Amino acid sequence: MSVVRRAISITEQQDAWIKDRIASGQYANQSEYIRDLIRRDQADAVETEAIRAALAEAEESGPSEPFDAEKFKAEMKAEYGRV
Repeated sequence: MSVVRRAISITEQQDAWIKDRIASGQYANQSEYIRDLIRRDQADAVETEAIRAALAEAEESGPSEPFDAEKFKAEMKAEYGRV
C-alpha cells in the first residue's frame, strides 16, 4: 500500500492531546494516532449506514401494530413463570 503525506493544522490543545496519547504508550507516533482516528471514523460510517438502512427498511415495512403491555406481560409470565 502506498503512503500519501498530508500536512494538517491543529490547535496547541490538540497537539498536547496527541502528545499525551503517545507519551502514555497508546500510540507510537502522531501518524499512528491519526490513522487510528481515520479507521474509527470509517467503522463508525459503516455502522451509521447500516443503522440508516435498517431504519429505511423499517419505515418501508408499513405501520406498526399497537403494543399491548399487559398482553406481553401475560405471555412472558406464561412462558417464563415471571414478568
